[in-house]
Amino acid sequence: MQLPFSLGTTLPIIQAPMAGVQGSALAAAVCNAGGLGSLPCAMLSPQQLRDELTQLRQLTDMPFNVNFFCHTPPAPDAARETRWRSALAPYYAEYGIDPSSIAAGPGRNPFNEETAALVEAFRPAVVSFHFGLPHTDLLQRVKAWGAKVLSSATTVEEALWLQEHGADAIIAQGLEAGGHRGMFLSDNITTQVGTFALLPQIVQAVNLPVIAAGGIADARGVAAAMVLGASAVQVGTAYMLCPEATTSALHRAALQSPAARHTALTNLFTGRPARGIVNRVIRELGPLSAATPQFPLATTAMAPLRAKAEAAGRSDFSPLWSGQNASGCKSIPAAELTHQLAALLPHR
Repeated sequence: MQLPFSLGTTLPIIQAPMAGVQGSALAAAVCNAGGLGSLPCAMLSPQQLRDELTQLRQLTDMPFNVNFFCHTPPAPDAARETRWRSALAPYYAEYGIDPSSIAAGPGRNPFNEETAALVEAFRPAVVSFHFGLPHTDLLQRVKAWGAKVLSSATTVEEALWLQEHGADAIIAQGLEAGGHRGMFLSDNITTQVGTFALLPQIVQAVNLPVIAAGGIADARGVAAAMVLGASAVQVGTAYMLCPEATTSALHRAALQSPAARHTALTNLFTGRPARGIVNRVIRELGPLSAATPQFPLATTAMAPLRAKAEAAGRSDFSPLWSGQNASGCKSIPAAELTHQLAALLPHR
């Protein structure tokens, strides 16, 4: 049974935050169409975050969502980094890359006091988190300005934990979802289940609104999720071909090719399981490797290979994030796609 739930939108459609393939333009377009647009913030510097939020405020006066990660930054492990670079050594040789010249990039940052202070000035209506929730003090600060707090659960246990620790609604992230798994209580991949198996279990277990996510790419999928008890539906991959997205030409080509039918959970690009289209490095090293540094440190060693390959027109080392169902990807404006996704829902 759906619980009373309002995000201040006219449609129960949430555009999933997708770092690397979108900015404020996509989020604003979805907001203006009646859905909840989302801005991925984990890879933004403070100045970039301020700029994107300023732009988003200029583009829409509707409620929007800002998304952050809640991981604990790991201590660098020199031995593990050496093992990882050794695994990549043949590729470095192929592209003429000197491993000793590779410097750490910006990475992904968890939600912290500095970020909270910056975001508070904009007072977004919704703040969502991946990998659990921030520290209690930070969570209460977010709630104090009136924001609703969402977070991803990949198991019933995670959903119950989120309910106990202050989430206002839970995103049931099924195994089909593209990008990073939101798992935070366990790193056991066998605990991960499909959206339409996970959703009713979480709906039954918690007393909070539940948002379905993963593999939902058209109006039929949205309607089915609502029948199973979802209060709203979060869609990501389907928006990646929209003109407002910043998806690269190589990534767009992959999403429109037969290759999109084969995705895998891989930790090769960041050190944490995330779903993307299988490419050369995943095929040759295997999708999951014990050699990768902890999230997000694996990104550093892969970055120069990605840059060299992409410059040559190849996506062999690129994270081609995608859910298992790319059939809903359309090169149409995000507003039009949002309305199509809601086409089978009763008028509200």
